[in-house]
Amino acid sequence: MKEAFIKLHVSIILAGATGIFGKLITLNEGLLVWYRMMFATLLFSIILYFKKELHKIAFGDTLKIGGVGLLLGFHWVFFYGSIKASNVSIGVVCFSLTGFFTAFLEPLIYRRRISIREILFSLLTLFGIILIFHFDTRYRLGICLGAISSALAALFTITNKKIGSNHATSTLLLYEMAGGFIGLSCLLPLYLNYFPVPTILPDLSDFINLLLLASICTIGLYILQIQVLKTISAFTVNLSYNLEPVYSILLAMLLFNEAKELNISFYIGLSIIILSVILQTGSVFIKDSTTKRKTV
Repeated sequence: MKEAFIKLHVSIILAGATGIFGKLITLNEGLLVWYRMMFATLLFSIILYFKKELHKIAFGDTLKIGGVGLLLGFHWVFFYGSIKASNVSIGVVCFSLTGFFTAFLEPLIYRRRISIREILFSLLTLFGIILIFHFDTRYRLGICLGAISSALAALFTITNKKIGSNHATSTLLLYEMAGGFIGLSCLLPLYLNYFPVPTILPDLSDFINLLLLASICTIGLYILQIQVLKTISAFTVNLSYNLEPVYSILLAMLLFNEAKELNISFYIGLSIIILSVILQTGSVFIKDSTTKRKTV
């Protein structure tokens, strides 16, 4: 159990580090995500081939999963665009809006009633973001891109859950990475036409960071999650991942000294967002405990 919890927090740190690579890699957000999905697809295909877990699926399912993978690619493009337009802290704080968009989109897609409790917690998060947006005008573009990224993340999570029940997780991830890479490859010429760059090839530093991002923070993160879920409940894992933005901000402060770039409005807004996460976590915990008592 101790080893499982260590792996859990290592995986959360790796998830938090994805934003750090957005700052380290000098390529624009479109090329960054394109290379990330390409390297992840190649490396994961090799791993699954040698593990004899490389499975074919029906063409119709391939298209659906690939489309969801492209949605993930769009989320990453806007996420890294947010970081490059502002900083890591702003990018990961805006990611907290995922719950706000999920509270509206999930009932719409699954045709169920909207939870007033989820809406109230999400509005608290939104208030924190608005506070930062209103008082700190330097990062408005980054916040807008981050908000779009969060909406796409919410849509990805919901659609991924909807199509993923009939397939192994490893197969789902591989086809999503491949679908995202192929989809972005089709759109990249148009993207580069509007956002031209001197070169599409990464230098040595970017190449190494892209390999680390694709291998450790994408595939390695997935493998750790699978290992952890064999010992620790999904409920505990999901609650623990609320620490991801905190780890990202701490890493950004240590590596890039971002504390100097942030003013008091950021910390007030961040405190409100953390409060909403604590309240939501407590609510889920109480609900889960009540459900278990009723089933005993």
